[in-house]
Amino acid sequence: MTYLELSEDGGGSHKFYEVNVFGTEVTITYGRIGEAGQTKVTAFLTEQKAKAAADKKIGEKLRKGYQPAVRGMRQRRPVTRRAIVSTRSTARQAPVLWRFASGAAAFGVFVDEERCWVGNQNGDVFTVTHSGTVTGRFRLPDGVKCIVADDFWIYAGCDDGKVYDLSGKVPRVAYEISADVDIYWLDIHDGVLGVSDRAGRITTIDYEDELQWSRGGRGESAWMVRCDSDGVYHGHSHGVDRYAADGTPIWQTTVANNVLFGWQEERSVYAGTGRRTVHRLAKADGRVEAVYQCDAAVYSCASSPGGRYVFAGDSHSSVYCFAESGERLWKLATGCGSAFSMQFLDDRLYIVTTDGSLACIDAGEAAIAAACAGTVPTPVDVKVAASLAAVEPSAVLETVAHPGDGIVLECVREGDRLRVRVSSAGYEGWNVQFPRDIREEGARYLVEGLRPSGRGGFYRVSGEIRRLR
Repeated sequence: MTYLELSEDGGGSHKFYEVNVFGTEVTITYGRIGEAGQTKVTAFLTEQKAKAAADKKIGEKLRKGYQPAVRGMRQRRPVTRRAIVSTRSTARQAPVLWRFASGAAAFGVFVDEERCWVGNQNGDVFTVTHSGTVTGRFRLPDGVKCIVADDFWIYAGCDDGKVYDLSGKVPRVAYEISADVDIYWLDIHDGVLGVSDRAGRITTIDYEDELQWSRGGRGESAWMVRCDSDGVYHGHSHGVDRYAADGTPIWQTTVANNVLFGWQEERSVYAGTGRRTVHRLAKADGRVEAVYQCDAAVYSCASSPGGRYVFAGDSHSSVYCFAESGERLWKLATGCGSAFSMQFLDDRLYIVTTDGSLACIDAGEAAIAAACAGTVPTPVDVKVAASLAAVEPSAVLETVAHPGDGIVLECVREGDRLRVRVSSAGYEGWNVQFPRDIREEGARYLVEGLRPSGRGGFYRVSGEIRRLR
């Protein structure tokens, strides 16, 4: 058995790596120091091959700065939880159509044409229809920081340092960020993941879960990251920075400092701040296009398509709507805590809050006018059916004997990396974005569909993944 640790000061790495050889089997356990971590067992044909594979893994870690250590000497470093400070609003009540109590403070929300997603600090992720019916439930190993979409794919970033793909029936680990990184927020575009963290850093990771680049921020507490085809927009305690796709700095602004969360449209990014404002910045040059003034620290912000309306949620359980120019149109109380995240779709504002609610607010003109006059509907309290079982992440795959109409993939070794490529005819020789925890050299897989990335160069799996005998 070989036990190694990498622990850095100043909020850096704090993780372990343990290798055990039992005959022809190599057991590797890794994770944050003080936690159980994850375990992977690999079988080899001979004891010599098992020992050689173990030595190779140990050598890789030693070269990265790991050192031999004694388990239990270093203590677990606590994960930062978002401070939940919420005060009851004195504004009139917003027209909440329905609300769902997820069971813990909720930070992640995503809404599309079919359903709403909410993720909470217990690690629960629920799907709810627009009419307020709970249709699905996932149970992830740790608190959910955020939920983001990238075309067809839905991802949840968690406090265990992993990003889970929720697009299939079973959650799969899509990205494994370093266990020491205290994720504050993430975003993804065309398979490239952007991560902002407690130390103020910004990091991008490619579709193969490999580091592209990382930059130390000018400030701390980097809550905001937004990605598009042109680069990354990074908000922190000292302002907002834009980086090109290759990590080259483009512009910096300190106008919108003490940034909490952000939103983006095609030509603008929005930075909500602890100074009671939302700043709209031009993506091209960082110029301030408008400022939206709230009455308390802004926890979240969003906009309608094209930025015609801008919405904000503050620490006093209020939500706001502004005209594009900056004029405040209304301020109303949520009735269910402060909105940590929000999204607008089809005249409805969806918020997730400090008390764990996913709430649907009617933001249509008639409903808002009635609410401002003191008339609101009685919200429907949505319940989850007791029979709805939670689906947990798994590396177990269904095995099939024949490919049928599916697409065949194969896992091959390339140096010290396992790559997945298409075996079926008619495809380019590109790699396939594929969960790392189910890759096995020589294994064949069957998938329902493949889509090329927007910029080309690799494929992305759609539908379920099965093992092919």
